[in-house]
Amino acid sequence: MKLPVVVHRARWGADEFRVIRPAQPLTRAVLIDHDRYLNAHLDQEAARSIAVLWMLAARSPRSLIHVPMRANRPPARDMSDHAGALLDLVLLHHSLQFAPSRWKELRGRLGPGRPQTVSLPEAKDDDLAGTDYAGRHYRENRDLFHQHLHADTLFMTGSAKVFRETAQHFLDVAREGPVYTQVHPRYPHYCAELHSTDGTLGNAREMHIEYCDQWGS
Repeated sequence: MKLPVVVHRARWGADEFRVIRPAQPLTRAVLIDHDRYLNAHLDQEAARSIAVLWMLAARSPRSLIHVPMRANRPPARDMSDHAGALLDLVLLHHSLQFAPSRWKELRGRLGPGRPQTVSLPEAKDDDLAGTDYAGRHYRENRDLFHQHLHADTLFMTGSAKVFRETAQHFLDVAREGPVYTQVHPRYPHYCAELHSTDGTLGNAREMHIEYCDQWGS
């Protein structure tokens, strides 16, 4: 899978940070804060792109992966029951130890950046064959997501393992969502979840990831 990105670098005192963003805005993507949980609405392209960025976070422990989308319009269907704050998304490896309180200023220091193409192997269902699902529920498990909210941005912090193993949720929505909604036009709801029972969430809320094919202009 390939995705054009832009790589930005910014200095903060003695530290230099690398921030990676999609080269093309993911306009058909929103992330909504519902207090008790988070809801991501994505079209096929956005779901596939975020899957690539999710896997990139697993491979780039020294980078912040930034997905701007809080200015996007929500899907065209009635969203009256889905009111909540719109958020950007940042993915980062826990070893980076970046404080979200620094994000707003760092974001303001980013220059135009350098275009680059990310190329990752195509994910397959059997890639997860070795996943220790039972081990996720052991007390010793440290491969968990932790979330922080700052400057209208959700920070998803985790290990390479948990990013790699959960990217499949977005790939599933991208692959199966369009087919499902065509076959079930009366109830075109296809989704995946980062659920509290999965053993992947530490100090983090559940995330509902829903495919949407109808968007406003």
